[in-house]
Amino acid sequence: MREAVSTQAPVGLWRTAVQKATWQGVSIALLATVSTVASMDAAAVPLFARQTGQNCQACHAGGHFPDLTPYGRMFKLTGYTLGQRSSLPIAAMAVFTATSQNGGTGTMANGQPTFNTASLFAGGKLTDSIGMLAQYTFNNYQDGTDDNGQSGHMGSDNTDVRYAKHIINDQTDLIFGFDANNNPGVEDVWNSSGAWGYNVVPGSVGTGSSVAPILLGGLGQQVVGAGAYLYWNKTLYAELSGYRTGDGVFSFLTQQQGGQGAYIQGTSPYVRLALTHDWGTSNAMIGYTYFDADVYEQPAGVYSGPGTYGNTGGPVDEHRDNMVDFQYQYLLDPNVVTFDAAYTNEKIFYGSGGLGGNGGVSDSINEFQAKVNYTYQAHYGVSLSYFNVTNTDNNGLNAANCVNPSNSTTGQCGTEGWTPDVYFMPVQNVRIGLQYTLFNRAYGTTVNATAYNTTMLYAWTVF
Repeated sequence: MREAVSTQAPVGLWRTAVQKATWQGVSIALLATVSTVASMDAAAVPLFARQTGQNCQACHAGGHFPDLTPYGRMFKLTGYTLGQRSSLPIAAMAVFTATSQNGGTGTMANGQPTFNTASLFAGGKLTDSIGMLAQYTFNNYQDGTDDNGQSGHMGSDNTDVRYAKHIINDQTDLIFGFDANNNPGVEDVWNSSGAWGYNVVPGSVGTGSSVAPILLGGLGQQVVGAGAYLYWNKTLYAELSGYRTGDGVFSFLTQQQGGQGAYIQGTSPYVRLALTHDWGTSNAMIGYTYFDADVYEQPAGVYSGPGTYGNTGGPVDEHRDNMVDFQYQYLLDPNVVTFDAAYTNEKIFYGSGGLGGNGGVSDSINEFQAKVNYTYQAHYGVSLSYFNVTNTDNNGLNAANCVNPSNSTTGQCGTEGWTPDVYFMPVQNVRIGLQYTLFNRAYGTTVNATAYNTTMLYAWTVF
């Protein structure tokens, strides 16, 4: 589930001189970050830039990572194997934030500067046909909300290993391959799902909802999967994969602690289809994703009858997700535009004797996300995102998770709102931005929704 946010009475954003001082401290930290990275050779910074000899804009639309260009998608589909194998196949990422929420507490209350997260990346070209991207991440505040006794956590993050072949002749341009990963959707090259998708800046509020379709990050670093894919004539993409619980010899790819991660029954199918078209300086994609996961209701403990749960038996809830998505890109320097939209519907079928004692009852979650991003000269950018999450609660399970007191009995925990983001990229591997998330509806109601409005200043660097 997505983390709950405090509902204390609203406070001003920069109400005191102390708060102003903290933002000044952030500015100094950001300037130091930019100076350090700018002193490096820009053409030899991230892992894949060193391998391909290309700058960041070649793979990322307008340099706005992680949005991929056609070249970036080709690089990923061909197994991260383009270019020469690097003698230093590692890179790092760090994110610094200062967040102020109207009704927040701790670091969310006053814009206190925070070292949010850091990642180490390894991989790239291993052979002419095999490549990978492995991410290992440290989250300074594991809950992402405040500093009330929370400690940092380090563990495996997104991992994607590929074997790929590219066949080109007078009639055919075919890429096919095999993929193994630990997050459904991390292999996608249009970034529609939770792995690299909507509002991906680490530490951002995102949709703020306590409910979400399981496809949108619900099983990340808790499962392992493998499958096959093909991309034919730059027109048709098709993939079929299967996911299982990431335990035993695969536990190093997960972030499970003490058996608290999700456990799925059997193999969960993942199907991805997309039609694409390139013309002039534009390209577009329309796609469909299907994911079906049977998840044990509670992984901790052993099932011993109705009302108790475990990964060795007991009630299993089926999460059946269907997503349709669209992307359009305009790529002509100095102007770059990317528009993404995705609608995901999840049906949840509760197991007999399960939570709430209402086996056979079903619920649904619907999530719509859209974002338009514009960059100029690969230095200046602005984006606007929209989100709308709704749900039913026929099983009476979500009421306790809806933290907004005015809606604590309905179980409708969805949110709706907007996130404008203005950013500057002084060098190709650093993005400094200011984003504001405005909630029209929070946790199922418009009452006191503005208490969740959040301002975040961030610096995101990859080197």
